[in-house]
Amino acid sequence: MRIEVDIWIRAKDVATTVQVNSIAREPEAWVDDDVRVLLEAMLHEMDEANNPGQGNRVAALRGFSWIVNPFEGGVLIAIEMTLGAAVAGPFVIDKARLEAMITRVLASAGSPSPSTVVH
Repeated sequence: MRIEVDIWIRAKDVATTVQVNSIAREPEAWVDDDVRVLLEAMLHEMDEANNPGQGNRVAALRGFSWIVNPFEGGVLIAIEMTLGAAVAGPFVIDKARLEAMITRVLASAGSPSPSTVVH
C-alpha cells in the first residue's frame, strides 16, 4: 500500500510529502511488524530530508514522542523529535489497537550502535 508521510524539518522553510511503499497489508490487518516498518520508514524519511543522499542509515525506535490522533474518519500517526516531525495517515484502524501496537514495538526495540543511529 502507498502511505503518504508529511515531513517537517526544523530550520527549513517547507514541509515535504513522501511516499512509503514498504507495507503490503491494509491498516485493519496490520501486525506489530508492519507498525515497526512504518515507524522506521518515517524516521528514515526525516533523516533523508535533513541529510539528502547520506544513504539508508539505521533508525532507532527511541528518542521521539508519538501520538495517534483521529483525523478524517481514520487516525494519524505523528512523531516528533528535535530534528522535526513526521505525520502519516489517515489510516482506517482502531485507535486503541494502533496505540497498543506502537507501544509494544517501541518496548521491544533493541539498541543499535550509537554511531549509526538516526535520532
